[in-house]
Amino acid sequence: MPKRIKPQALTRRFEEEAVEALLAGYQPLPGVHDELVDAEGRPRAHWLAMLSALAEMGVDEVNRRFNAADRHLYRSGVFYRVYDDPNGGERPWPISHLPLVVDDREWQALERGLIQRAQLIEGVLADIYGAGNLVRSGALPAAAIAGSPDFLRPLVGVDPHGGSFLRLYAADIGRGPDGRWWVISDRTQSPSGAGYALENRIAIARALPDLARSLNVVRLASFFQAMRAGLTRLDRSGEGRVGLLTPGALNETYFEHAYLARYLGFVLLEGEDLMVRDNIVYVRTVAGLKRVDVLLRRLDSDYADPLELNPRSQLGVPGLVQAIRSGGVAVANALGAGVVEAPALMGFLPKLGPRVLGEDLILPNVATWWCGQESERERVLDELDDLVIAPAFQRSLPGLLDKGPVIGADLDRAQRLKIEAAIRTRGVDFVGQEAVRLSTTPVWRNGRLEPRPFILRIFVAATENGWKVMPGGFCRVSESQDSRAVTMQSGGRSADVWVLDASPVEQTSLLPAVDRVEIKRQTGPLPSRAADNFFWLGRYVERAETTLRLLRTLVGRLSASVEGDSTSLNALLDLLRIWGAVPADLAPARPARHALAALTRRDLPGALPNIIEAARQTASVIRDRLSPDAWRTLSELAQLIAEPVPTVSAEPDAYERSDRALRALAAFSGLASENMNRLAGWRFLDLGRRIERGISTCRFARALVGEKPTAGTLDVLLELCDSQITYRSRYVMVESRAPVLDLVLLEAVNPRALAFQIDAIMAHLDQLPGHLGDEPPPPEERLAARLAASMKAFDASDFDDSRLREIEGQLMELSNDIAERYFIHRQPVETPWDLLS
Repeated sequence: MPKRIKPQALTRRFEEEAVEALLAGYQPLPGVHDELVDAEGRPRAHWLAMLSALAEMGVDEVNRRFNAADRHLYRSGVFYRVYDDPNGGERPWPISHLPLVVDDREWQALERGLIQRAQLIEGVLADIYGAGNLVRSGALPAAAIAGSPDFLRPLVGVDPHGGSFLRLYAADIGRGPDGRWWVISDRTQSPSGAGYALENRIAIARALPDLARSLNVVRLASFFQAMRAGLTRLDRSGEGRVGLLTPGALNETYFEHAYLARYLGFVLLEGEDLMVRDNIVYVRTVAGLKRVDVLLRRLDSDYADPLELNPRSQLGVPGLVQAIRSGGVAVANALGAGVVEAPALMGFLPKLGPRVLGEDLILPNVATWWCGQESERERVLDELDDLVIAPAFQRSLPGLLDKGPVIGADLDRAQRLKIEAAIRTRGVDFVGQEAVRLSTTPVWRNGRLEPRPFILRIFVAATENGWKVMPGGFCRVSESQDSRAVTMQSGGRSADVWVLDASPVEQTSLLPAVDRVEIKRQTGPLPSRAADNFFWLGRYVERAETTLRLLRTLVGRLSASVEGDSTSLNALLDLLRIWGAVPADLAPARPARHALAALTRRDLPGALPNIIEAARQTASVIRDRLSPDAWRTLSELAQLIAEPVPTVSAEPDAYERSDRALRALAAFSGLASENMNRLAGWRFLDLGRRIERGISTCRFARALVGEKPTAGTLDVLLELCDSQITYRSRYVMVESRAPVLDLVLLEAVNPRALAFQIDAIMAHLDQLPGHLGDEPPPPEERLAARLAASMKAFDASDFDDSRLREIEGQLMELSNDIAERYFIHRQPVETPWDLLS
């Protein structure tokens, strides 16, 4: 009688067969370490649960889940910028869906090695900007320090606030063919990637939630919690204001800056937001100057202060170095910390370990020879074919290494001779490094697993309780088998990193404990730059809506104009030409071509693509203050307008597209109305909309209602002001001038009426910071009061062209008065709309 197989064994056999089927065709790259399988092709133990789960789900289910992760990243607005992209540079975040899996014992060894390296680099920085013993003793050549553009002489002798030069350190590591981890580069300037690592974790954990829980994947929140506590501890004034200093929206990792600022509860700041007074750093807000005690820097040191560092910088804060020197602000990482990123220093770090720490380094780094030393220079020249030749201090050397490091064996004869001559002439600018053969991690491609080279960036933060390593990291994976293409700029992807724990992981959150929550109903003063952008976002969104309403009305009335009255049609076309939405030479053409031009032309300032792009760009600067839904609505609106309009069916397609775009704008307005707290940001957003709507209402009335308007022009005005239903419910007759103007100008309960806009403006101004009831009203409040009085002092019949023109001018003046009082830029902004005659 055959032996009966137990159900558990049968299940295990099925799992093994499914894993074998999943690994069928997986071919590790020769001569490199593979993270998934060992040298015999057997899956490594800590990958088995992942492989079993994928095999159980099947290809279709895995694809569905990974597509859901992509949708999450898209809906969250995660992007990065490619500098040489002619199409604007913003690209959706490319994620490699399979996480890199690391078991707990190996991770503990990495933690020890990285903490030790952070301690070494901290000690080296303290000596470089302090006693200078390493240079004096010959352990570090002076030229290897002074030759770096990241060595900042004005910071020598300046003690870092809090006693630490590094608050966040990162190391790029890779695994060699022997299975050992090697440090490829150090990141001390302003390490990027932690925010993207957090987004990767959220996306993949949502795609594979049960697997993440069952494998006891260590959470990232505790790292950010400790990092935030370490930074807020540097606050000396007690105001507790920490800012994240960003170069601005054009930086390649700006999304991460905005995301981290929101996640950590910091204020996202640019250099123009800040000023130094009496060696104290202040942020310009709509409520006046507010002190900032701590700056988490994402700006390169050299650009931080145009007074003492780079005079060409327009990104920094004049006087920041003196404020640091005087102890008025803490900057993390310390200015000048980037000096140890230079490859020239990497060759010295292994020997500095025993000298600075009293012990050898646990983690080796890539063998590096600085050509500023004679023996090292000759070795590099002798072994040029076997080495990577890299700039010693910068990312590239113009005319020699324009695209960064090169492999000596890949050089042609002319290039080789040129580089050899340069090394002999000025060797301080070059290093030779051992060529790195990166290990591979599996990626999911077309329903199967394939190996790809990767580099892992791990972050270490200085906290109240010492150094803490992020239990995960930012893994960059090559899109091909070429290990040189692992950067995001060269088309690589990023992967989550799962560190496995032997026991269930602790639930950690950045939220405070329930018994320690302090009740707050304010989010802090609004920076003036953010208020400026909210205001203009409101104006651009309303301007886009006004133009879309005009286009929809124009296309919808084309057939009616053929039958008779063309006055209203001509008035609409005149408005489009004056606003710069269509070219002047289209005047005699068919009206449908005007609508097509206004919807598609990018060379016209008043056309929809430019207005909506201006709104999107303005919103991008305040992404940390907008919900993902609001940002996604604007992005989808831009995509809708960018779609080509078929010329064969231009009229119906233009009408349908205008209608869809209006619905998208209505969604944005609904999000702003229902989801934004009634604080200063919302008030400036709505102020911009109300002023823009008031201006457009005046212009519509001027263009369509003269002394003897037709029924057609009055009906068009009602349609543009979305007031047809109200008018017809009140007046059972054809359109008449006085009641139409009363409804669209003086009706205080009509949200499209001019009087409603002015009342809303008055209410907002009354609630803005700095409003003092006992003081004489500022210019913008006096002007708004005059506008409100004119709405009550005149009848509809009193509003002729000159009076409407006067109100337009007052609304424009009001816009400039608001900018003068609350915004950073002091010059009135002139736009094509302001030049309307």
